[in-house]
Order: sequence, then C-alpha cells, then structure tokens
Amino acid sequence: MSLYDSEIDPEVVSGPNTIWLQKQSSNAMRVRCTSLAGDAGPHYQMLSDHGFTVLPGNRERNYRNPSELIEELSECVAVIAGSEPYPSSLLAALPKLRVIARTGVGYDSIDLQTCNERQIAVAITPGVNHHAVAEHTIAMLMAVARGFPDRDRFVRTGTWKRFNTPRVMGSTLGLMGLGRIGKAVAERAIGLGMQVIAHDPQIDQEYINYHQIPSVSVDELLSRSDYVSLHLPAGEQTRHFINRETLSLMKAGSILINTARGSLIDEAALYEAMTSGHLRGAGLDVFDAEPLPIDSPLLQLDRLLLSGHLAGLDEQAEQGTLSMSAETILKLYRGEWPKDVIVNHQDLKQWSW
Repeated sequence: MSLYDSEIDPEVVSGPNTIWLQKQSSNAMRVRCTSLAGDAGPHYQMLSDHGFTVLPGNRERNYRNPSELIEELSECVAVIAGSEPYPSSLLAALPKLRVIARTGVGYDSIDLQTCNERQIAVAITPGVNHHAVAEHTIAMLMAVARGFPDRDRFVRTGTWKRFNTPRVMGSTLGLMGLGRIGKAVAERAIGLGMQVIAHDPQIDQEYINYHQIPSVSVDELLSRSDYVSLHLPAGEQTRHFINRETLSLMKAGSILINTARGSLIDEAALYEAMTSGHLRGAGLDVFDAEPLPIDSPLLQLDRLLLSGHLAGLDEQAEQGTLSMSAETILKLYRGEWPKDVIVNHQDLKQWSW
C-alpha cells in the first residue's frame, strides 16, 4: 500500500512533513482536467505522485453549459481548464474549488471579481504556446493569401478554376499587439520576406530596433497593411476593435487574421466587409460565440478560412501547458506562491488551500 493511500497518524509521523503527509492522504484532493489538450499528458503522473486524484475530462459533456460543468467539478479542489466560461453563478456553486489553472494565457472567460471574493487562484501558462499560435497564424495567412479554401473546394467539385493572387514576399504585415505571440509571428514573417509594422501601447523598443520593425499608430497600421493580424487581449477596451470604422481604414483587398480572441471582431461588420469585396479574405480561429453557431452568416462566406480555437495547440505546447498547470497546483499546495503565473495574486490576501 502506498503511503498516500494510508491514514497518517500525527503521533507516529512528526516533523515538518507531518501536515504535508496528512494532506496527501486526503480523499478530497480531486483535480479535473477539462482542457481539450488534457486527455493524456504529464499532469496525471505529476499530481497523482503527490496524492491527488486526477480526473479526465468527459468529452460527452458540454463544458460551456454551467450545470454540466458544476457536476464535473463539484468535488474538485482544482481544475486544469480550457477556454470554457467560469461565470459568478458557477463559481458560487463550487465551494471546494481553490485553483483554476488555464492551459493558455487568456482568462477573459473567468469572472475574476468573483474569484477574488471567493479567494480562488487563477493561473495561466505564459511562455509555453506562443510558437504554436505563431505557426497557426502564419499558416492561416499563407493559406488565405494563396486562395484557400477556395482552391481546394474547386478541385473537389470538378471546377478547374485558376486565378492569381498577390505574392506574399514583399507585402506588409501589420501586427496589432507585439507581446510574445506577436514577436513570434514577426520573426516568421520576416523570414518570409514580409515587411512587418506593429502597434503596441507598451512597445519593446529594443526588440523593434533590432528587428527593424516600425512602431506606428493604429490608423497607419490599418491603412498600410496588406495583412492585419490581431494579438490583443480581450477586454472592454478591445471589444469589437475591428468594426465598421476600423475596417473602412484597412487597405482595399487586404486580409484579416485573428488567432487571439473572438470578441475583438464585430462579426456583422466583418461579414459586410467580406461580401462587399473590401477585404480579400480572412482567417479566424476564434469567434464571439463558441462553438460558432451553424447558422452564423460567416459560414456563407467564400475566402474565409476557419478553425476551432486551437491555434495554441501543438504537441510541445500541449505538454508544456499541462505540465505548467500541474506544477502551479503543486506549488500552491506546498505553500509556495508563483505570482508570475497567478493573474489575481494581488487580490488573494486570504488565500489558503
């Protein structure tokens, strides 16, 4: 029998590890992995080695339905979460929950104020999946630029239709946001022979000087760019950043790529810009409502390439985000405080396991 399966007698086991071993013997330490990347991975062994019961996600469940998610997490002290929402009403129904560890860097779907009130730590995994998102961004850009998905569909339907597209090399890519992901996209685009310009309120001057990336205003970026790629956080200030006004500033025949957050784009305005021909194409990995409703007008558009909020997923990112999430849970359990990954660390003055 494992030590973690036995009851620990404090009169037999003494010293600084007594509380640690008593905690490990608890049957209440359940962690659910709802992340789509988490059906297998290092997090199972990492957590179970320290006395946790790790529960896989149930793919027959709709985790965007609060009642179903509550059932899955009712006995859990922590969750390795995907992009599913955690509204106030859901959090209130989970009194045992101490940690939400997101496998990614976005946390706009989590009600932080309620987490602060209930002293729930919200953690992310920075610096792990930016290369995956950058590759997906470039893949979408190149595909739309070269006429996909239309070219594929024409061949499949027996229509041998040929048409030219502008060359990507020598064109201008405008990056709205130049954090980890934006920088990773910039370096790949420069390698393709593109001219990169960027806008970021907190621009890394040393970085743009080294890579010769001009820092420009929003209006200049939109008007100069053949391709605009969004790498902004979600929030009230950025909601519907792409709207009728900003779309009108974009160069006629340009292409929009969004692998950041669906709320950045007014989808009705995008539909108009696409149907009018003002935009040549677009690539979207994220949407205002997810999953994208099957009656969405976007699905009627040609020259629109879609994927289902998976830009940050590749094998290396999957392993890295799951490992970091598990390690964050373990650190918190050991009494450590990894504030670099806890987004609400300043508001958890009374946090405890």
